[in-house]
Amino acid sequence: MRSEAQAVVIGGGVIGCSILYHLTKLGWSDVVLLERDELTSGSTWHAAANIHGLHDSTNISRIQHYTMTLYKELEAETGQSCGVFQPGSLYLAQTEEREHQLKLQAAKAKLYGMNFYEISLEEAKRLNPLVNYDGIRCVMYEPDGGNVDPSGVTNAYAVGARQRGAEIHRFTPVTATEQQADGSWLVKTPKGDIRTPWVVNAAGLWGREVAALAGVELPLQPTEHQYFVTETMADVAGHGTRLPSVSDRDGEYYLRQEGQGLLVGAYEKDMKFWAEDGTPLDFAHDLFPDDLERIEDNMMNAIERLPAVGEAGIKRVINGPMIWSPDANVLMGPVPELDGYFCCNGIIPGFSQSGGMGLMAAQWIIEGETQYDMFAWDMARFDGWATKEFTKARVQDQYAHRFAIHFPNEERSAGRPARTRPIYALQAEMGAVFGLNAGWEHPLWFATAPGAEDTNGFTRQNWWGPVGEECRMLRSSAGIIDISNFAKYRCAGPDAEAWLNAVFANTMPKAVGRSCLTPLISKRGGIAGDFTVTRVAEDVFWIIGSGMAERYHKRFFKEVPLPAGTVFESKTDDTCGFNVAGPKSREMLQRLTNTSLATEDFPFMRSVTIDLAGIEVLALRVSFTGDLGWELHCKSEDQQRLYATLLAAGEEYGAGPVGSRALMSLRVEKGYGSWSREYSPEYWPHEVGLDRLCKLQKDFLNKGSVQGVLENPAREQLVLLHLDEMETEASNADATGGEPIFKDGKGIGRVTSGAYGYSVGMSLALGFVRDAGPGDEVQVMVLGRPHRAVILEQPPFDPAGTILRG
Repeated sequence: MRSEAQAVVIGGGVIGCSILYHLTKLGWSDVVLLERDELTSGSTWHAAANIHGLHDSTNISRIQHYTMTLYKELEAETGQSCGVFQPGSLYLAQTEEREHQLKLQAAKAKLYGMNFYEISLEEAKRLNPLVNYDGIRCVMYEPDGGNVDPSGVTNAYAVGARQRGAEIHRFTPVTATEQQADGSWLVKTPKGDIRTPWVVNAAGLWGREVAALAGVELPLQPTEHQYFVTETMADVAGHGTRLPSVSDRDGEYYLRQEGQGLLVGAYEKDMKFWAEDGTPLDFAHDLFPDDLERIEDNMMNAIERLPAVGEAGIKRVINGPMIWSPDANVLMGPVPELDGYFCCNGIIPGFSQSGGMGLMAAQWIIEGETQYDMFAWDMARFDGWATKEFTKARVQDQYAHRFAIHFPNEERSAGRPARTRPIYALQAEMGAVFGLNAGWEHPLWFATAPGAEDTNGFTRQNWWGPVGEECRMLRSSAGIIDISNFAKYRCAGPDAEAWLNAVFANTMPKAVGRSCLTPLISKRGGIAGDFTVTRVAEDVFWIIGSGMAERYHKRFFKEVPLPAGTVFESKTDDTCGFNVAGPKSREMLQRLTNTSLATEDFPFMRSVTIDLAGIEVLALRVSFTGDLGWELHCKSEDQQRLYATLLAAGEEYGAGPVGSRALMSLRVEKGYGSWSREYSPEYWPHEVGLDRLCKLQKDFLNKGSVQGVLENPAREQLVLLHLDEMETEASNADATGGEPIFKDGKGIGRVTSGAYGYSVGMSLALGFVRDAGPGDEVQVMVLGRPHRAVILEQPPFDPAGTILRG
């Protein structure tokens, strides 16, 4: 066994072997995989191993599509069979909402050149005559859908990796992972130790235990999961060709051919946790006792849809463990607080994602960044607030609603609240309906009576009207928006300015009280973040960024060493904030302070610490609403008093609380982008209008990369679209994000944000397009159907910025 390696992968399941294979495919040959038992131990060997391409997330769809096409290439390359069966998959819609979801996925498939489209009921009957199609609204067909052999796929990855020089050691448990003084790791085993710059935790069911060796706690929880295989069925054996699988998610089961029978699996409401206190180390190719009573309701749904299932005997039952994250997505990426420790844990649809997941992991480790924005999979989306109790509650909810539609803007209540601010109870009394952001509860909108909850769907929901009232109130008078969930940092010291200049692309403010907007540049030259930086004292700066990305951004900040005597610290937990905005915001706030808020004394993008009704606040003349406004930041212990003061002052002006749903509408009216939607590592600065903020005359993080991309023409451009009112009113829906954009039948882009612009009376969407510009008419696939839209030349609200700067 090698004593040194470029990377050590821990875990010999399908994901660990895929990562090993892709590391070698990208050029690393000095890599090692360690498996405590036999390859495929844990969850891999008993998986149903279905494969499908489409997902609600575009980038996950791309990854699954890559995986599906990889398996046959892998067979040809290695000579190892992957047991690929691709008779196709039928996706059934019993409800209008499921029909919307499937038609939107079909539109995405057309945009990205994937094979997924609607077929008639007659064609569906021809493909799978066992299905009872009564009550089915539409059927989508994925010709490449099917299943693979779990052991075959895992061994093919292993063979491919070995052929490129990798070592695989079975029956070699890892007993310790110790970081050395130089940042490298010592991976200890009974067979010897390996020194490496990269530890890759792909330990599956043992991901928690392996992470704990490095002092990392992962929010993961295993559950039991069952499927059964029938005896030989005459209708299956006599069909002549392999039957396409059936995805009847409204029925909450999945089904495919297995041998001459059928495999039926379910995610039951009466789910069962396993190994809550740790996965047993002696567990390997083990199963749990059958417990079919727990999935009886799901089985009856399957029998109703395929009556032949009810007449068949059961050949075997598989009841095995799976390990889940709180949102059922993988926990992937380098641990932000450690150097050289990579996680890839909590994978559910492993055989649909294994190839793409391995590729993304290898890119991240070798090249420093993935080609796609994978924040939806980034382990940094969770932090210490995702406790064991929170994780269990979310996993229970995810398992029991595995096949439920994840609607736009949907907020699930399981495990909440995790983190609250001092005014949480007061906001609840005021009718706030809350959302979750980096663990924090924050108001989405305010109902007229306490206890209101969101309804969910693809069309306009119960909050559409109240949000409109909040927007109109702010635009006509003033609104008070809780922005405490924004990430806030303080940088202080004699070299604070120099360090910030070395991190961010824009030049830091020279004068006290000045602010600037600045991008943070990613490894490939894209937008890793957007920040407001304010110089609050000679050697002190205040930085504001995305709250949900705070842990993600740690990786970038740590790449530039802090000079001695300079401090950079998060102030998110102990600082709160409000944005007071609207045409009467100045008059309202002036009543509370002796500091002049007049434009000549307090112009746009300036700041000063002021006394506001006896409370010390840092006031910044900025507003994400695009309106006249101030951000007011105070200590957490002052939040209740400040909020009460602002609400009382607002009564005279007809001003009141405004939630984040309204903020979404207001910023779209202004054409403002936001991180993770319009700003991401995938997008170049000149594609989103941030190139003017990249000051190439100075050195900063990843400057070379952004210089390279800025020399190339923009691949696409961020635009604002106005959707036809008659069509959006007829469908009772606005764009929300992800909808494809077509022009003359050709796919040219996709929506990233959408909202109704209440103060301008327009259904609006931000999105990226190519080969189109202002004035062009396009089609936006809202609800999966074409809606006419026009690309606007300028935002409909305050296009010249006179109100913002007034």
